[in-house]
Amino acid sequence: MQQQLENMRKYFRDGHTRSYEFRIAQLKKLKQLILDHEEEINQALYLDLKKSKEEVWATEIGFVIAEINLAISQLQHWMQPRKVSTNLLNFPSRSYILPEPLGIVLIISPWNYPFQLLLKPLVGAIAAGNCMVLKSSEHAPATSTLMNKMITSAFENRFICFVEGDGAIVIPDMMNHFAFDHVLFTGSTAVGKEIYKMAAQHLVPVTLELGGKSPCVVEHDADLKVAARRIVFSKFSNCGQMCIAPDYVLVHDSIKDKFVEVLKQTIKDFFTDEPQSQEHYGKIINSRQFNRILNYLSQGKILHGGRFEAEHLYIEPTLIEVSDMRAAVMNEEIFGPVLPIIGFNQQQQALDLIEQHKNPLAFYVFTQSSKLANFWMQQVPAGGGCINNTTLHITNHELPFGGRGYSGIGSYQGKKSFETFSHMKSVLRSPTWFDPKIKYPPFKGKLGLFKKLIK
Repeated sequence: MQQQLENMRKYFRDGHTRSYEFRIAQLKKLKQLILDHEEEINQALYLDLKKSKEEVWATEIGFVIAEINLAISQLQHWMQPRKVSTNLLNFPSRSYILPEPLGIVLIISPWNYPFQLLLKPLVGAIAAGNCMVLKSSEHAPATSTLMNKMITSAFENRFICFVEGDGAIVIPDMMNHFAFDHVLFTGSTAVGKEIYKMAAQHLVPVTLELGGKSPCVVEHDADLKVAARRIVFSKFSNCGQMCIAPDYVLVHDSIKDKFVEVLKQTIKDFFTDEPQSQEHYGKIINSRQFNRILNYLSQGKILHGGRFEAEHLYIEPTLIEVSDMRAAVMNEEIFGPVLPIIGFNQQQQALDLIEQHKNPLAFYVFTQSSKLANFWMQQVPAGGGCINNTTLHITNHELPFGGRGYSGIGSYQGKKSFETFSHMKSVLRSPTWFDPKIKYPPFKGKLGLFKKLIK
């Protein structure tokens, strides 16, 4: 692997990836590669996570294709030097910011959206002119094997190198012996900390897309039917195995009982009384995650659901009422189809509970009041969020996606991905025909002039 990485370094230094023509050709090749393997991708994701074709397109393939289309249409513009104004001291020089590739980038993806979360950042890294090492999750083996086959068949391994295997072994082996120019990791906070430590040894910049307990507040004036549909849709998509899914709901006491009934009916409308028989309801990734999530069912009063089948890694969409805030279900990221419901009377009660898990990756609030919406958005620091919606901020290319604090460092998506995988070099270009002696020593007697020029 060490020799492979050195070969990539030489390939990059020789300038193969820098031209617009090269970058655009690789983006188009990646798009066609995905479209040509659409059915195989559907099959792999069904094996790993029981995702339907519709869900695969909406949350995996379509995400990546949309990102590629944007990059293709905007790449020439993104690559252009960006003119900025020049101060009086440097007159008549010109100033601009020049995007330049970083070099060798390591992208590490998780298992919950194994296709999208590996290839979507890849789009930005290609557009920025880098060489990439891709590390897929071993916990989604069918998708990982397919992506490896696709990438290695289409791209030279000095340009994109695909790595499989146990992440706990493979990643330290690479990062401890090679200084990447950037690392983007999507996964748990615990593993993110270890990635951060290894990157720090070589002063490698990182983008960490982590997780946390993303709260959802339902105020007294919320449209309950709309709130229920949008919460249930996001929470139980991919069986809740989504980093920005609502982790728990804080609902005003005055509407709590009514809202629970609306939630129950919405779950039935979406998944019937037998969700396990529905093609569009997935499964838990493996038995380890299944057993972890199963423990949460005993930590509150089950309001709806609670059925499970270990043989099929199936857990029904479940609502639980939690009274003990010390329970694990209220202190760990659930990452599964279990939704705690907690009532609140005063806003401060809800804020105090949210404060126990600072800086969530996402925050959601449902209210008809602009004043209340602004209040909640200003009071809860989070990576991103929605007012009267959940998770769909991730679908807007104009909104960078990322966390803060324990939920992540940095961001990407759309133009921001290009910038994340580029160095924005500041350049001052000065003419030689204007070179007044007053700028040079001796400086005695020039203080007044300097004060006018340098403010």
